[in-house]
Amino acid sequence: MAHALQLRRAVADDLDWIHELRHRVYAKELGQHAPDPTGRLRDGLDGDNVYLVVARGADRLGFVSITPPWAGRYGIERYLTREELPLLTEDALFEVRILTVEPRWRSTIAAPLLMFAALRWIASRGGRRVVVMGRTELLDMYQAVGLRPTGHAVYSGALSFEVLTGAVIELMRTAMSRYAGAVERLRAGLDWQLDMPFLPRADGCEHGGASFAAIGTDFRSLHRRREVVAADVLDAWFPPAPEVAAVLAEDPAWTARTSPPTGADGLLAEIATARALPVEALSVGAGSSDLIFRAFGRWLTPESRVLLLDPSYGEYAHVTQEVIGCHVDRLPLRRADGWRIDPARLAAVTRSGRYDLAVVVNPNNPTGRHLPAAELRAAIADSPDTMRWWIDEAYMGYVGLSESLADLAAVDPRVVVCSSLSKMYALSGVRAAYLVAEPTVTEQLRRWTPPWAVSLPAQLAAVAALRDPSYYADRWAQTHTLRHLLAVDLAAVDSSASIEEAVSNFLTVTLPPDGPSAARLVQECRRSDVYLRDLSPMSTAYEGRTLRIAVKDSAENARIVAAYRTALDALRSGWAAPGPVSPRVPTGMTAR
Repeated sequence: MAHALQLRRAVADDLDWIHELRHRVYAKELGQHAPDPTGRLRDGLDGDNVYLVVARGADRLGFVSITPPWAGRYGIERYLTREELPLLTEDALFEVRILTVEPRWRSTIAAPLLMFAALRWIASRGGRRVVVMGRTELLDMYQAVGLRPTGHAVYSGALSFEVLTGAVIELMRTAMSRYAGAVERLRAGLDWQLDMPFLPRADGCEHGGASFAAIGTDFRSLHRRREVVAADVLDAWFPPAPEVAAVLAEDPAWTARTSPPTGADGLLAEIATARALPVEALSVGAGSSDLIFRAFGRWLTPESRVLLLDPSYGEYAHVTQEVIGCHVDRLPLRRADGWRIDPARLAAVTRSGRYDLAVVVNPNNPTGRHLPAAELRAAIADSPDTMRWWIDEAYMGYVGLSESLADLAAVDPRVVVCSSLSKMYALSGVRAAYLVAEPTVTEQLRRWTPPWAVSLPAQLAAVAALRDPSYYADRWAQTHTLRHLLAVDLAAVDSSASIEEAVSNFLTVTLPPDGPSAARLVQECRRSDVYLRDLSPMSTAYEGRTLRIAVKDSAENARIVAAYRTALDALRSGWAAPGPVSPRVPTGMTAR
């Protein structure tokens, strides 16, 4: 691909060319700035900007500048204050600036490619909105791609600009629908060297689980499951209770061909017994995602207002914002506060009465922080009767089931508790979950639950698991030990990284600002068949530097540490190849 177009992040050697090109275009050609005797036009945000460059071989064609929110300031603030342009106060706002192409390449795809690359880079870092200063004479072009004027005009030298903005979701949707053919042409023959895939997922939601692609989603190479460390998803490191395996192995042919109890009555009864809850307060589903989609689809409309934690489990933003189209606000969690969910802030925001639903994942994923039950109960008690609370307790076992709010949900029609049996009970593959709500609420949901929603293997496995609480209590306790040992070993590899354990079956690693991005490290670890999760798309709070690692057993944790060390060495020495790493193709198969 020596003569293919390259799209890459600028390195130090590119900066002099960027400054020289800016001077030629904005000082000499357009008259926006006065000429500089050095022939270079620098930017006050050079230390914070991210520059993307399109090149062909040794020839640089053009660049675009991105200012991330963690820079703490934007170039547009030279012209407008935050009071004049309130969107500058939004947490996930990125500024796209000074897209510049060499004169002889202006009739090529260089400019559209840089615009698309900027959008993908912003999305990969959790960006939700962009702001742009677009030259007035090119306003039609900006509006055609989905940007909308804010009503502010800016004048700089001989040029006039319109301030435009757009939601990242909508801009990407426009690019992938209205301009699908153009996007494919951009992709043809392109050497994409950025640390995210060229295209987003088809459903628009960034999940973990890339490890299964390495195993083989056509299931023809399942032996690879013993070679791949799947630490990018939060499946349990331990097997399910012995009785689970026994009941599934007793007569697998019968289990596979037999229709399950239509309404999962036996499973409902077992949950009621295990959790000391009335069976009428329960509803079951094929995993928590099934319950989320079913319940939210009934309760919410595009007019609904929803409050989410940020960062938190990405499925909630996907369902509320992208699938249903709700008005979504975020309660920001801060690294400086240890990612703690402040109950006073939560109560103050929800007390306003503006929300139809508040979602609290507790313990939170991906921060791993837990809000004590008493504090969460107090916030709920202080909220309006018109607002519903959805409490996701998928990881509550790692704190203690006594911290569950299930008893409150069974009697308070404002509160719903969702509990996955997947992660805590090592049942991710069979998909089983339940929610707890006041009986009139569960009665409504049951009417919209299809028959046989939970498979027979899942019902059998879940019942057997719930009947062996001591087995799981021991495994949850062992998880804390394994997590701590993993944290100690990772910290020994690189003291400049921040390791945060929290309380659940995972930990996070935040790389230093002058180190590799989380995406690059995740990609490099895949060369060792070790799959970790880049948290960058989930929130701008991670600044593209944080990854999540699921706790595994001792042997796989050792492989994680070894891969982490090897990846850091490769990235620091410059041996790592640029761009996303594709899953390894099993022997005898053809990559498509």
